[in-house]
Amino acid sequence: MKTTLNTDITVNDICDGFVYNELEGKGLFGLSGKLTIQPEYQRNYIYAHEGKEAAVIESVLKDYPIGLIYFNKTSDGKFEVLDGQQRITSLGRFITEKFAIQDEDGLQQNFSGMAKDKKKRILEAKLTIYECEGEETEIKAWFKTINIAGVPLNNQELLNAIYSGPFVTLGKEEFSNSQNANIQKWSVYVKGSANRQEFLERALDWVSKGDIDGYMTSHRKEKNINELKKYFNSVIDWISSVFTDVESEMRGLEWGRLYEEYHKKAYNPTKVSAKVQELYGDPYVKNRKGIYEFILGGSTETKLLDVRVFDDAIKKSVYASQTKVAEAKGKSNCPLCAIGHNANKSTIWKLADMDADHVAAWSKGGGTNIKNCQILCKSHNRAKGNR
Repeated sequence: MKTTLNTDITVNDICDGFVYNELEGKGLFGLSGKLTIQPEYQRNYIYAHEGKEAAVIESVLKDYPIGLIYFNKTSDGKFEVLDGQQRITSLGRFITEKFAIQDEDGLQQNFSGMAKDKKKRILEAKLTIYECEGEETEIKAWFKTINIAGVPLNNQELLNAIYSGPFVTLGKEEFSNSQNANIQKWSVYVKGSANRQEFLERALDWVSKGDIDGYMTSHRKEKNINELKKYFNSVIDWISSVFTDVESEMRGLEWGRLYEEYHKKAYNPTKVSAKVQELYGDPYVKNRKGIYEFILGGSTETKLLDVRVFDDAIKKSVYASQTKVAEAKGKSNCPLCAIGHNANKSTIWKLADMDADHVAAWSKGGGTNIKNCQILCKSHNRAKGNR
């Protein structure tokens, strides 16, 4: 790959013809139309959300370098930004009055209201730019390398770069557009940010059953995302139809896996809602996130709920009373060993060799208290399960 250093381009040159799309969150063009600031393989603009765009302007005003910028020279003699689009977009957004910075007195000041010398300092600031030429595979590999520094690309942003094409473009338009009216609904179940490609990543993860890389490889040249949208919306609609109440713990669960395992089963939303509220109100349930899979699976896997166990004081008290009675009768202090017919019928187990157990299973209404506690040898406790 060939690289050429260019130190003659100013901020004014870069921002000539700058266009920023508020709807898509993209700075698209600059350099009198010869520069594509955000080609399809680039991430969305995130500096505004991370509070970094003002720092770019302040750095330029103080004559601080804002780092190397890399352009990819395309076959038609134009350029694409390989690295630096966040900084360039920040400059363009400030000059086109999209945000203001604080002056020395703490007051908000936009570009048009600045003193002439400050405006000149910004517009005439020269940028250090490397112009790169090479094959697509070389450019993509270089893009991945230079983006290790700064705000790292997450996995989906890297995949978008590697598999750029019509499919990624359409996917980003649907799932990476923060102005999409569906974002609020999706956010109930999906954790992350549209700008950081996390809704797109989740949609791809669900439809591909975890093989995002393979799915993007096979669909890269497709000019529609019908399957992707249909599957994603099917999962979302299924969740909202089964669980009619919205709780914060629903966000970020493995809904794609749960959909695959349980969507063919019938559920009564009213009964499901009542069960959710019952479990939310149960003081023994420590893991509320597990409530949803617990219900979908028939309310049998109590380990999903991390039900509160008996504390040491209860264990020691019950062990002492059981052992005292057992020794007086000449039987084992494990109630199940005591009624058995093997060599352990009269064994007095040490506390370390026993586990606390619910007499009446928690899932059947038994409480985690001293009245519902018995101490069993480890073998019998494990065999007892949820009975």
